[in-house]
Amino acid sequence: MAEAYIIDTVRTPRSIGKMGKGALSVMHPEHLSAAVLAALKERNNLETAHVDDVIWGVSAGMGLQAGDIGRNAALDAGYDVKAGGVTLNRFCGSSITATNFAAGMVMAGMHDLAISGGMEMMSYVNFYGMKMREAGLGGGGMGTGNPRLQAKHPQSNQGVCADAIAAMEGITREDLEKMGVESQRRAAVALAEGRFARSTIVVRDDAGNVILDHEEYPRPDTTLEGLAQLKPAFEMFLDMPSQPEGKTYRQLINQVYPDVDIKPIHHVGISSGVVDGAAAVLIASKDYAEKHGLKPRARIVAMTEIGDCPTLMLNAPVPAAKKVLAKAGLTKDQIDVWEVNEAFAVVVEKFIRDLDLDRAKVNPNGGSIALGHPIGGTGAMLIGTALDELERTGGRYGLITMCAAGGMAPAIIIERIDG
Repeated sequence: MAEAYIIDTVRTPRSIGKMGKGALSVMHPEHLSAAVLAALKERNNLETAHVDDVIWGVSAGMGLQAGDIGRNAALDAGYDVKAGGVTLNRFCGSSITATNFAAGMVMAGMHDLAISGGMEMMSYVNFYGMKMREAGLGGGGMGTGNPRLQAKHPQSNQGVCADAIAAMEGITREDLEKMGVESQRRAAVALAEGRFARSTIVVRDDAGNVILDHEEYPRPDTTLEGLAQLKPAFEMFLDMPSQPEGKTYRQLINQVYPDVDIKPIHHVGISSGVVDGAAAVLIASKDYAEKHGLKPRARIVAMTEIGDCPTLMLNAPVPAAKKVLAKAGLTKDQIDVWEVNEAFAVVVEKFIRDLDLDRAKVNPNGGSIALGHPIGGTGAMLIGTALDELERTGGRYGLITMCAAGGMAPAIIIERIDG
């Protein structure tokens, strides 16, 4: 089997995911995606006719985010028409899965050069979803509106799932607020020291004017005292019907876990930020990289996808990490950097406890609580963040994983290449 190498990673800064408030909200989703594809082309002097495929992740395929953004963004970015493009959806895990698929094709010898990544414009998703709801057409979502499937595998609101897991695991609000403050602190240090600078691009319009050149979401002044004053964000969903005349979100969980007493604790300070953003990863075979003067930054060691309980929805990262470690023939102690998406603080807290990890190695530069979670693009961002951190610290292995709706998690292990 051939080896797959990461040549480069790029991402946009993240802007607040609200129409008219976030800097990126003025952009078309294809244009936002094209920004990172164009950056890869320019930074690496790519012969884009050689790109076998652009494998792109998008979670909410609605309105302007529907269709094949992978193909259209490549064309928008000025790629040769020979460069293919496809778009996939594994909810939050979309762009890790896109990377796994791209790497798998290179390892199989079917592709020589591929690009993975993804994006989400939460400003548009929320705006469009509201218009759909106002028209009585529904607003999309991460779960299922299929009553037959709900009877077999109940799927609740993700925030309610987070609160349920915290109750089942005995994890307190205070535990999670400590994580929220630490995420903000670490992100503030990383930004001040320029730790994201290698991967982050400046987003410009067609005239060259700057649209966004900095992170909009972080709140470095966050304190435990301030978080203690926030109201739980998902309490209103507990006893809300999941669909007309259907069970409430609480009842969906209690259908499978009748003994769990759900206490609302997650709030905006310990949940991922709603933002817009995009990221991309350039992957090549060893032969292609050598023939075209591309210098690899990392080797892709192992990849996996796994399913877990769809009712609790958020617990798959732990089994995903165990599975990908086994595939790589590595132990947890050999991983220098862990990037685990902070969809909700309880996800990472449970991950650390279950695997008994050194907290300093998990999300060392903060996570989505501080920086935001552009759903379809976050996974590719985390891969780039892990690689940048390995290069900064001289570490060898990084493991990246995240929960996804439906009770899934993709995972990938990368190895830094010296020099």
